[in-house]
Amino acid sequence: MHYKAHICLFSNQCKIDEIVRFESVTRNKMGAALLPDAAFPRCHFVTRDPSFRRLTSTGSIRNRNYFFAAHKRISKSVHIVFSRTNDSDDAFTDVVVDQDYYSGRNEGKGLEDELRVTKKALSEAQNRQQAIEKERDELIEELARSEAKKLEYITTILHDKEVAIAELEAAKSLFQKTLEESVEDKFTLESKLVLAKQDAVDLAVQVEKLAEVAFQQATSHILEDAQLRISSAETTAAEAAHLIEKQIMDATEGKISSIVEKSNYAIERALVVAEEAGEHAKKTSETFINGTSPFSEIASIQAENIKLQGIISDLESQLIIAHNEVDRLKLELGHTRQQRKAFEQRAIDAEKALLDLQESSRKNTLKQEEEMKLFLEKMKKDMADKMKAISKSVKTDIKNIKATVKAAKEIVNSKDYAYRRRCEALQRSLNSSEDTLDMWRQRAEMAESLLLKERLHEEGDEVSLYVVNGGRIDLLTNHDSQKWKLLSDGPRREIPQWMARRIKVVSPRFPPRKIDVAEALTSKFKSLELPKVDEVWSIAREKPKEGDALLEHVFEKETINRKRKALERALQRKTIQWQRAPEQVKLEPGTGTGREIVFQAFNWESWRRQWYLELASKTTDLSQCGVTAVWLPPPTESVAPQGYMPSDLYNLNSAYGSLEELKYCIEEMHSQDLLVLGDVVLNHRCAQKQSPNGVWNIFGGKLAWGPEAIVCDDPNFEGRGNPSSGDIFHAAPNIDHSQDFVREDIKGWLNWLRNDIGFDGWRLDFAKGFSGTYVKEYIEASNPVFAIGEYWDSLAYEHGSLCYNQDGHRQRIVNWINATGGTSSAFDITTKGILHSALHNQYWRLIDPQGKPTGVMGWWPSRAVTFLENHDTGSTQGHWPFPREKLMQGYAYILTHPGTPVIFYDHFYDFGIRDVITELIEARRRAGIHCRSSIKIYHANNEGYVAQVGDALVTKLGQFDWNPSKENQLEGSWQKFLDKGSDYQVWLRQ
Repeated sequence: MHYKAHICLFSNQCKIDEIVRFESVTRNKMGAALLPDAAFPRCHFVTRDPSFRRLTSTGSIRNRNYFFAAHKRISKSVHIVFSRTNDSDDAFTDVVVDQDYYSGRNEGKGLEDELRVTKKALSEAQNRQQAIEKERDELIEELARSEAKKLEYITTILHDKEVAIAELEAAKSLFQKTLEESVEDKFTLESKLVLAKQDAVDLAVQVEKLAEVAFQQATSHILEDAQLRISSAETTAAEAAHLIEKQIMDATEGKISSIVEKSNYAIERALVVAEEAGEHAKKTSETFINGTSPFSEIASIQAENIKLQGIISDLESQLIIAHNEVDRLKLELGHTRQQRKAFEQRAIDAEKALLDLQESSRKNTLKQEEEMKLFLEKMKKDMADKMKAISKSVKTDIKNIKATVKAAKEIVNSKDYAYRRRCEALQRSLNSSEDTLDMWRQRAEMAESLLLKERLHEEGDEVSLYVVNGGRIDLLTNHDSQKWKLLSDGPRREIPQWMARRIKVVSPRFPPRKIDVAEALTSKFKSLELPKVDEVWSIAREKPKEGDALLEHVFEKETINRKRKALERALQRKTIQWQRAPEQVKLEPGTGTGREIVFQAFNWESWRRQWYLELASKTTDLSQCGVTAVWLPPPTESVAPQGYMPSDLYNLNSAYGSLEELKYCIEEMHSQDLLVLGDVVLNHRCAQKQSPNGVWNIFGGKLAWGPEAIVCDDPNFEGRGNPSSGDIFHAAPNIDHSQDFVREDIKGWLNWLRNDIGFDGWRLDFAKGFSGTYVKEYIEASNPVFAIGEYWDSLAYEHGSLCYNQDGHRQRIVNWINATGGTSSAFDITTKGILHSALHNQYWRLIDPQGKPTGVMGWWPSRAVTFLENHDTGSTQGHWPFPREKLMQGYAYILTHPGTPVIFYDHFYDFGIRDVITELIEARRRAGIHCRSSIKIYHANNEGYVAQVGDALVTKLGQFDWNPSKENQLEGSWQKFLDKGSDYQVWLRQ
């Protein structure tokens, strides 16, 4: 389209250029002097070309008046008409002359020749235009075809895009569902695994302790027990063998004796039978001999013989049984002898094992004695080194303390000297001011007498007007008299700035100066009313009042002394911290020592127990684990038991314990070199009484405020103060910090907590409710070692997902810190919100476009207080809980990165990751990581995250395969210090 327009403009421009050339040639042919317009006819060029007609407006191209240089004659205009036909090249049709023209006909012929040349040029231009138009039409058709193809391509691409988006959304929903299920299963398994690991660790510890006790008890009696067991086994074997032999002998003897008895009995019976048989035989023979019949006797003898044979067979069978029993007893005797031999072999083996055990016990005892000696030597050496380091550190600290005390004394002396000099200067200034007063009073009396004489006199239209103007006279008059100028402007010499400032400090009660003329003209002052001497210079005789310069100097001196005492107490506590470098003693309210590790020592339900006493018993454990500062719950009396609805600020008997228990807890923490941070609620305060209209806005206790201490835009409590400088907390009256008495009372209360109770610093609740400039004033007045502000703002989300760019969120937190003048740190809520998503395989969220961390840590790390959970986000409230399965990774991130990390009570004591946190604290200590440590991020993608913090630590999050040897830019030798698999790994420089 641009090309077509360019062609049209080019063709039309060619036509115009031809006409202009024709006109110039024609004028030059007319003679030495140019013809005026009256002599050169007015021409009308008519063409059928619409674009040319549009450019020329179908009227005269030029209409100029030229005057003859020699003849000075004026002729009328001539109309020259051009027309273009399709078949003829002749474009000139007619020339009409209205009057007689100049007498030179030769010049007219020359003009006709030039017109013919012009006509020919126009014809050629028309031919070129036709060719260009034809080419233009072709280009337009080609452009239309390309536009159609483009629309077709766009339609296809849009359709494909919609299909792809639909498929991606379906895949995303399926993946999200699967991910949620897997995360839930993983969370359940990891929870069970954590509990099982904890149980296993506890059981292993118990078993190890029991084994150690058993080993110690058994070592001294093991030989005696073994000998007794062997003797008992030998005795048992001998007794068993003897008993078996006895049983065999008894059984054999019994059987044999019974058999012998039975045999004797049978033989005796047989003999008796034989005797009887002999007698019967005698009787039979006698009878036979005597003639008696022997058959009856023979029958009886046969019967007796049959009985005797039966008895003999019974005896034989019993004898066989006895033999069998004897054989069986012999077999048992053989088995018993074999068992006896086995027992003897066992006794021999037991004796041999006893000898081996004695030998191994002797060797183990010797080895343990050697190891114990080496360990004791090492401990002695370490203790000697530690004692040397302690003595060196203590000497250095004492030297620093002496230097600090000396410097503080010098500062106090210089302050006193400066104070005396200022008082002397003020006295001299007062004397000079009194002298000046006398001079000006004389001038004022002279001016008043002059003005009273000429109060309102008129000189024609001139009117003089005078008004009071800051102790001077302004005269609004048009009379330029040096007298009035002197009276109006004062002395001719300008007052130096230093004198003006001094006069302003000494006499701040001059009447306001009117600088607007309109205001001066409408003023009601028509006579001179100078202030009296006593009113202007009352400071010379009166006692110092609040707000006066002298009293401010006294307050300044007291403040300096109070700060010096607080600094000396802080330095005195630091003298026994031999593990810390001397430069760490330097304290700043925004950063502390720079190496603080804060422990939030409560949750939402802690008020249900005697919390101060319970915390006091944990101070040693916290100190040994590496914690340096403990954040206590709100100490004041409160409507809500958690402490965040305070009423009487000076009443420290709360649901967590009494005032005495609080002081005891703080003393215990100070004995372990722990800083104590108090949770102070300065934005709002609950009233104790109702106003006559039933609104709770009358405060009681030592700070008995009224509605004037409440902001006027609090919709619920009818405050009569100024509008709030921040957000409104709707549950309680919002305090107006712009009131002077409110700020003075709060500063007094903070100093009372600091000096009398023992708090070392502050955690500022709901810091979004009032300006950071007031926080700066409170911190400068109370001089805390460390201060943290809770500026909780919402992160940026789009379609329910966390946005990558969170610069606006962290900028608002940084703006609040700036408002405090950098005297306070702030919780890095930006980093917490980003970690919620980043640790779920979105590690690319942990680096911003400039290669820095994406939270406040990336912009102002020394003022960033990083955390994962607190009493609001977690505990039983659970407003914004951190993913439990990612807690270990989260602590690995904040404990190995710049800023000041915070550890939550529930995670440390209830979630079973106390040892994990302690290991990470140790890694941070060994690498020397502090709040200002440098950071270089090497990788941040879906698979994982790698960064070097400081010079001596590298941390990796995620499951991708990486180690320092694979990084070309990472120099030095590194040793793995912590390895938690796919969760995190930490290396330290060797």
